Amino acid sequence: MTLVVRDSVTMLGRQLRHMRRDLSTSLILLAVPIIFLLLFVYVLGGTLGDGLDDGDGGRAAYVDYVVPGILLITVASAVQGTAIGVAMDMTEGIVARFRTMAIARSSVLTGHVLGSLLMILFQLTVVLAVALLIGFRPNATAIEWLAAGGLLTATAFALIWLAVGMGLAAKTVAGASNMPMPLTLLPLFGSGFVPTESMPTALRLFAEHQPFTPIMETLRGLLMGTGVGVSGWVAGGWCTAITLAGYAWAKRNYDRDRTR
Repeated sequence: MTLVVRDSVTMLGRQLRHMRRDLSTSLILLAVPIIFLLLFVYVLGGTLGDGLDDGDGGRAAYVDYVVPGILLITVASAVQGTAIGVAMDMTEGIVARFRTMAIARSSVLTGHVLGSLLMILFQLTVVLAVALLIGFRPNATAIEWLAAGGLLTATAFALIWLAVGMGLAAKTVAGASNMPMPLTLLPLFGSGFVPTESMPTALRLFAEHQPFTPIMETLRGLLMGTGVGVSGWVAGGWCTAITLAGYAWAKRNYDRDRTR
């Protein structure tokens, strides 16, 4: 176990150095949720906000509503970098070299996961700071802030493992960069930007039963102090299921010897 921890820390350091040298990718992935936030608040927020709070919400109410969806987009867009990094390691032959060395096999993927998790937490902090600057006013208590942070961390951890599986399954780096893109769109087809009650029946049914909607509803309830109801349990269940599925998929692909 000591060797596993030591090797994982080494691989984490390697991953952080790669991120530092490739800041352009991290900045582009960070810019996506910020652009969405500014677009929906300043361009569409006035109109969409009037559909909240009995038609008298306006932009101020809409920024409070939309931030949980933007935070999910932050996580979903950031894991694209994880898939790209894993695919690059697989296609450039470094993983084959690692397999010949006396290191813990799991440490290679652990480095990617922990590095991505730290980067996503940093990006979430930046996006949340921007949201506060443009008028986001949460009513959460200290415990609710901790719960919201825990849920975002669990969601990021789940999607990172899913992205690792995508990176291992992709045959090219370009393919790996495209596979996580649908994750960025899921908040748009959920309750992230408008209430599901306003959607057509077929789309509403999809929105209410897809993974991101209960996560966004739980975040919204925690940050605004309005309660979470059963959505908290559903969100936790989705995070657990995605984590287990992503880990199993990644482990199967990583343990399978193959040459690209």
